Amino acid sequence: MRKILMFCFMLLQANLAFAETVKELAEQGNALAQAKLASLYLLGREGLAQDDAKAAEWMEKAANQKVIDAQVVMGAMYDRGLGVTADRGTATHWYEKAAAQGHATSLAILGKNEAAKGSVQFNYQAMRLSAARSIPSEYAKKFLTTK
Repeated sequence: MRKILMFCFMLLQANLAFAETVKELAEQGNALAQAKLASLYLLGREGLAQDDAKAAEWMEKAANQKVIDAQVVMGAMYDRGLGVTADRGTATHWYEKAAAQGHATSLAILGKNEAAKGSVQFNYQAMRLSAARSIPSEYAKKFLTTK
């Protein structure tokens, strides 16, 4: 039992050290670290409490540094009002920034991808709402696995 407790304590210390390192790098302006820190807050991981407002604050810093996936997350956060006041116009602004860089999901959300056009009836509004629900957590997990 003692070995298990010692292992759990060491694991907790490692998680806290990771979060502190990411926070230091984020505060120094590292865009990927900002997205990772936002992800830690969004998911409530590595000893940090889940906090959508802090997640939005850090994700926006990364998005402003042209991190495409962070721009998409910001679009979804504004679509949902997750950590920010819901604002479809601001959401569209972030999706457009990512779409301008060729981001396929953003192009689809905006109805600008050629694959979805044609003879098949496609509901962009439903797709956008569905994407806004899944993007923040899925992209956050992706950021945390990026080296």
